[in-house]
Amino acid sequence: MNNTFSILFYPRGNDIDKNGKVPIYARITVNGKRSEFSIKRKVLIEKWNPGTGKVMGKTQDAFELNKYMISIENRLNIIQAQLSENKALITADKIKRIYLGNDSKHKMLLEIFQKHNEEVSELVGKDFAAGTLERYSTAKKHVSDYILKDYKVKDIPVKDVNHKFITGFEYYLKTDRNCAHNSAVKYITNFKKIVRIALANDWISSDPFLNWKPKLKIVDREYLTKEEIQRIINKEFSSDRLNQVKDIFIFSCFTGLAYADVKKLTKNDLVIGIDGQNWIKTKRTKTDIRSNIPILSIPQAIIDKYKESGESCNSELLLPVLSNQKMNSYLKEIADLCGIKKNLTFHLARHTFATTVTLTNGVPIESVSKMLGHKSLRTTQHYAKILDKKVSEDMNALRLKMSAFEEQKDTKESINQ
Repeated sequence: MNNTFSILFYPRGNDIDKNGKVPIYARITVNGKRSEFSIKRKVLIEKWNPGTGKVMGKTQDAFELNKYMISIENRLNIIQAQLSENKALITADKIKRIYLGNDSKHKMLLEIFQKHNEEVSELVGKDFAAGTLERYSTAKKHVSDYILKDYKVKDIPVKDVNHKFITGFEYYLKTDRNCAHNSAVKYITNFKKIVRIALANDWISSDPFLNWKPKLKIVDREYLTKEEIQRIINKEFSSDRLNQVKDIFIFSCFTGLAYADVKKLTKNDLVIGIDGQNWIKTKRTKTDIRSNIPILSIPQAIIDKYKESGESCNSELLLPVLSNQKMNSYLKEIADLCGIKKNLTFHLARHTFATTVTLTNGVPIESVSKMLGHKSLRTTQHYAKILDKKVSEDMNALRLKMSAFEEQKDTKESINQ
């Protein structure tokens, strides 16, 4: 349907002030229905030209007033064109509300968040990992719960997000949700992306995150010692399922692969490396960074075990991996049976590979970083900071070298005497 649309400026003659001036109004007409508003300017009635809808004369005041009305007309035309392009319902009153900034259809925060998450969902497996979608979904739920608790509404316009909202959300995460500092920062960082989308689309005019500068706290990562690894390896369980979970966990301790990467490993990921030995070459699910890992004897034995048992014969997958939830549940049981007091989770295996298996045994941090598939060496350095044993061993080696040097020096001096 084609809408008829027109704009008219006119002076309202029944509202004359003491200087003889009358207010100027803009009238929008769509399909014969009108909506009017004051443009907040006045004019002497005798200076108005009803034929042109403009102020007569060549004074600076007349020029500025006519220019102002042209700018209003241009803005109203743009609004009408945008509504038409979007195939939206067009009314005179709607155009007026949008122009005055009173349109009820402000972009709503959770609507933007939901749209973003739907787009991420469609790109899982292409541009995003499933875990990324899960984190954004959880972040949206936390934002939704915070709005309901503190603002008593189901959603708010994105333009209402300010520094107070952000700091209030951080406080809510740490108190009501009992999130640790780093977890709270990560949820707010997820939320920050939604605000950046709003900023890029001109739905907001300024960045509310401008003065919010959080820092992640460096956390010492737990890992298993050589003795604890051996205790698990040596333990035989009466349950086949526990033995299976143990094998997959130990496999990760000696390859450094995260749960998602072990679960998706296929027989095609096994290749002959540059040294003629078996390697695993795969891309990390989380970062899409390639990990190249030489296979040590223990993980090779686990691969052979399940290949021979037939559990992997009917599948392209390399190992029979349970769900992450079940794996972690069984690992708690394994920890109890092995007398290990640490919080045994599957991800602990990755930390163990980085520390006990590689760095402690003198593997250069650059090589460890490449095997772990880290984007930055800085990430790998977090593991190196906690290796007091390795520092002690390195310094003892230095002491021996310095001692030998001193002995050599004393021998030379005695000869010269």
